[in-house]
Amino acid sequence: MRTETRTKYNKVMVELAKLNGVENVSQKFNVTPTVQQKLEDKIQESSEFLKKINIFLVAEQSGSAVGLGISRPIASRTNTDAGERQATDPTGMDERFYFCRKTDFDTAIKYAKLDQWAKFKDFYSRFRGAIVKRQALDRIMIGFNGISIASNTDITANPLLQDVNKGWLQKMREENESRVMKSGAAQGKITVGKTGDYKNLDALVMNIVDEMIDDVHQGNPDLVVMCNRKTVSDKYFPLVNKDQDNSEKLAADIIISQKRMGGLPVYSVPFFPEGIIFVTTFDNLSIYVQEGARRRTVIDNPKRDQIENYESSNEDYYIEDLGLACMAENIEILAE
Repeated sequence: MRTETRTKYNKVMVELAKLNGVENVSQKFNVTPTVQQKLEDKIQESSEFLKKINIFLVAEQSGSAVGLGISRPIASRTNTDAGERQATDPTGMDERFYFCRKTDFDTAIKYAKLDQWAKFKDFYSRFRGAIVKRQALDRIMIGFNGISIASNTDITANPLLQDVNKGWLQKMREENESRVMKSGAAQGKITVGKTGDYKNLDALVMNIVDEMIDDVHQGNPDLVVMCNRKTVSDKYFPLVNKDQDNSEKLAADIIISQKRMGGLPVYSVPFFPEGIIFVTTFDNLSIYVQEGARRRTVIDNPKRDQIENYESSNEDYYIEDLGLACMAENIEILAE
């Protein structure tokens, strides 16, 4: 590490220690709640998807869901001559609980890269920004691919972080099984095509919404279809893969730009697994983070020519209203 870089790095570490009320950041410390809240805001702001969902700081590692969403109608009338008006709680608090599990976010940045960043005035912003962006992407990856919670994770066997924590899709399988379609005519697969269970993806989406989403939510204007980019391509590729005159091409461009499936908007989510369609609202998905449980250590490791940032947070992936979510998996698109 160059002398100029070392000077800037040492200054930043002193400020970081002061900010968190500790003497030395090379020893593990609890990030203060104020700093943690700012960090959570930065993580959320760094991702378009995370900006759309909830990230709640909760005091306890386990407890009742925050449940800020309005899950039932509130309009009514009461004859006050005969009785009193009754206020109802529309947030749909149920008997389910969240449990925030420890997740490590450990990163290393080589001296050479720090030397490159040292010439910029926003030296620390670049250093911290790289870590924040990766944590945001990892949360999305876990949210849609996490299926188990291993004591010792294996990134080689589970490159999409399948063993770090249970994400929303796994919660659907375990807590909301009646609203998960896994098979069509043949066990273990749902076929889509001319000779399949459904002629197209639109019919599949319409069917699972009609059959699985609670009646009170079926007309919710915020419902969206979340899926893999390839699933979107499977729907729209036939529209563009043919000769067409200008008017047909314009019509196809308009259809593709609007991206709808079964009459609902389509959102292609980063790292979303293939062969799955998930229908819900963005604000029905939450990440619960335990306040005061974020721990951090920053170590200068000359043996590896790098700065090592060890960070952990207790987190849970939670679906607020199970009646506002449905899913189809094992989808196979048949060749035309």
